[in-house]
Amino acid sequence: MAPGALAKRIPKIHLHCHLEGTLRPATFVELAAKHGVGLRYRPSNAGGEAGSQGDPADPYRFEGMGEFLYLFAAVSRSLREPSDYARLAAEFVDDALAQGVIYGELFVSPPVWSFFNPSLDVRSTMEAIVSELRRARPRAIFRLLPDLTRNFGEAKAMETARAMAAMTDLDVVGVSLGGDEVRFPPRLFAEPFAYARSQGLHCVAHAGEVGGAASVRDAVELLGAERIGHGIRALDDPGTVEVLASRGIPLEICPTSNRLTGAVLIDHPHPYVDFDRLGCVVTIDSDDPALFDTSITGEYELVESTAGPAALERYVRNAIEATFAQPIEKQSMRAHLDRAVAELHERSSS
Repeated sequence: MAPGALAKRIPKIHLHCHLEGTLRPATFVELAAKHGVGLRYRPSNAGGEAGSQGDPADPYRFEGMGEFLYLFAAVSRSLREPSDYARLAAEFVDDALAQGVIYGELFVSPPVWSFFNPSLDVRSTMEAIVSELRRARPRAIFRLLPDLTRNFGEAKAMETARAMAAMTDLDVVGVSLGGDEVRFPPRLFAEPFAYARSQGLHCVAHAGEVGGAASVRDAVELLGAERIGHGIRALDDPGTVEVLASRGIPLEICPTSNRLTGAVLIDHPHPYVDFDRLGCVVTIDSDDPALFDTSITGEYELVESTAGPAALERYVRNAIEATFAQPIEKQSMRAHLDRAVAELHERSSS
């Protein structure tokens, strides 16, 4: 099999992808101009905004996790109307289908939407997004994992959990936890997550990206997280790794994101290889692909070149099993993957 062949042809699964982070750079520049907002965002001490307008030729340039979070805020601020989110979702679908994505559980951040645009009707916005995502069927199925967003506190998280529990008709399958991991640790959100579970929603959480191994363990033990986004810092503590491995908690590793935000540890330049070797369930994704100048295909190619095609195939099979899809949907995804791999082997042997 030619190098990179599997990454290009294998069906792809999104388990850790922020929809807002897929906004094409040109679309970001266009929407920012349309709504009269800058390409950079900085909150000032006076409660207003400070900072430059950014560079339209390179709008997604950043250094470090702090700048990235402000960049994500700037992107979110450029999305002002349901029609903007519909365009975001439509362009995502086109890009995903072109890469062979067949299933995804996508993060969206309603609390961030409301922070930058308090008059925005969240349900109408969700409807606009879902209408475009459903356009991908039957080639691909996309569902939503709304983010409770740490930075707005427990009360807002509970409010969001209640609102999202009422939107399961809009393909909401669970809730996630993102935002500032250091200042807002998992224990603060135990009640909103307990509520979400009581309503039949699945629970996932970002942890171990900038927080330590304890953040990962708390996300599992206090929040009941069924998957961990990133989880890199768990490698600092063998006990936490053992918890992940023994409980089969899937890890959503995003290689380019983890490198650019500084999450990757010096002793573990390829954490997916280390977690895999230690018996953990590894999956691969692209996080905010437009902002990180990557794609899910690019991440698969990187992993194939580093860990080999057998490992990449294993990670994709892990992702299928880690989805919250129905059994019949998982069966279909497995069959799709089996066919793709068989065809590649046939071509390479002929």
